[in-house]
Amino acid sequence: MERRPITTVDVVLLTLHEAQLAVALTTRTAEPFKGLLALPGGYVHVEQDQDSLQSARRVLLEKTGIKAPYLEQLYSFAGAARDPRGWSVSITYYALVPSSALEAATAGAISLTAVDDIGQLPFDHSQIVAAAVRRVRDKSSYSSLPCHLLPSRFTLAELQSTYEQVMGEKLDKSSFRRKLAALDFLEPVRGELKSGAHRPAQLYRVRKTRSLVVFDKTM
Repeated sequence: MERRPITTVDVVLLTLHEAQLAVALTTRTAEPFKGLLALPGGYVHVEQDQDSLQSARRVLLEKTGIKAPYLEQLYSFAGAARDPRGWSVSITYYALVPSSALEAATAGAISLTAVDDIGQLPFDHSQIVAAAVRRVRDKSSYSSLPCHLLPSRFTLAELQSTYEQVMGEKLDKSSFRRKLAALDFLEPVRGELKSGAHRPAQLYRVRKTRSLVVFDKTM
């Protein structure tokens, strides 16, 4: 009988932690690599999952207790050498969640690691994380993607800080604000200000019809 490849989904769950872009890892409970940190992942259930997106949502919820509001397919990683159990295919996704969403995670289920400090993970998970980070950083340079890492209401300073943490670089405040004004994907939350060390700052939210806005790559 012809052997079929092992088919799984793996999710790169990204958030902000200690002012850095971080990935959530879980401890493997079975061989191979039992006891090591790896991406949350699992087998595709052909009787239960209608498609790979449903598989990814199910696996993420089972492994972390989190329902990610933003989940996008990344790539498929396949080959005979990536899994010691045999020829395998991993359909990978990346998810973005605000740090507050991690409070809903299963107690002790995840470990947060800065994406630039993950080292060597089991299987080819280090390469999968690197691919997801490249995608997110590239897409963040021309879209509103980082907004998914923020709470529902935020200040413009918090928004810029989020972009900078994701992209790993400082942005010019004036040009950043001009770009935001031109795109018009934010709306002020009437009557809501955030107090701080300086004068109170206006709170904003993403317009419901503008959840992911793409702009030119000159920001």
